[in-house]
Amino acid sequence: MLELYTYFRSSASFRVRIALGLKDLPWEPHVIWLPEGEQAGADYVATNPQALVPTLVDDGRALGQSIAIMEYLDETRPPAVLLPSDPVARARVRSLALLVACDIHPLNNLRVLKYLKRTLGHEQPAIDTWYRHWCAEGLAALERDLAGNAATGRFCHGDAPTMADCCLVPQVFNARRFDVDLSPYPTIMQIHDACMALPAFDAAQPSRQPEADRAG
Repeated sequence: MLELYTYFRSSASFRVRIALGLKDLPWEPHVIWLPEGEQAGADYVATNPQALVPTLVDDGRALGQSIAIMEYLDETRPPAVLLPSDPVARARVRSLALLVACDIHPLNNLRVLKYLKRTLGHEQPAIDTWYRHWCAEGLAALERDLAGNAATGRFCHGDAPTMADCCLVPQVFNARRFDVDLSPYPTIMQIHDACMALPAFDAAQPSRQPEADRAG
C-alpha cells in the first residue's frame, strides 16, 4: 500500500490527498507534526532529505514534492486523470498548478511566516498583511487565466478535475483561514465549489484528517 507522510493543514499534502482520492488509491498516513518541528527530525530527514511534507512512499521508494508526486501517480497508476493527454492541454494544466504551487504558496507557507515572526521580528498584523498581499496577487492572476480561457469548464480545465484543481482548492482553504477576501475571484470560487461537491476533495480537506482533533 502507498504511504503518505502528511500534515492536515499542509497545502502540499492536501493536494496529494486529493489526487489519491481522484485515482481511488488506498494509502496509509504517517502524520508529521509541523508545529513541533518533526519534519526536521533525523528519522524523517532520512526519509525525505528536503525535510518537507508530503512524502509518498511506494514499494520502499520515497518521493517528495507534491507536483512530482501527482505526476508520478498519473504515470504509474492508470488511468491518467490528473493530466490531459493532449500536449497543449497538459501544459495548460501544469501552468495553472504551478502558478499556485510556485508563485503563491511558497510566499505564505508556515516556515516563511515563522521566519518573518521569529527571526525578523515582524508583528502579526504585518505578517497577515504580507500573506494577504501575495495571496491576492496570485489569485488575481489565476482568476484572469481561468476566466479568460475557453478551455476552462466546470473545473480548471474542462469538465473533469485535474492536477490544477488539486492545487486550487487547498489555496482557497488557506486564503479563507487568513481572512482573504475571495469575492474578486468568482471563477475560482465556482470551480472550488464544484470540486468540493466531489468525495475525493471533501475527504481530503483538513477537517477530515484524524490529526485535526489534536490541533483542537
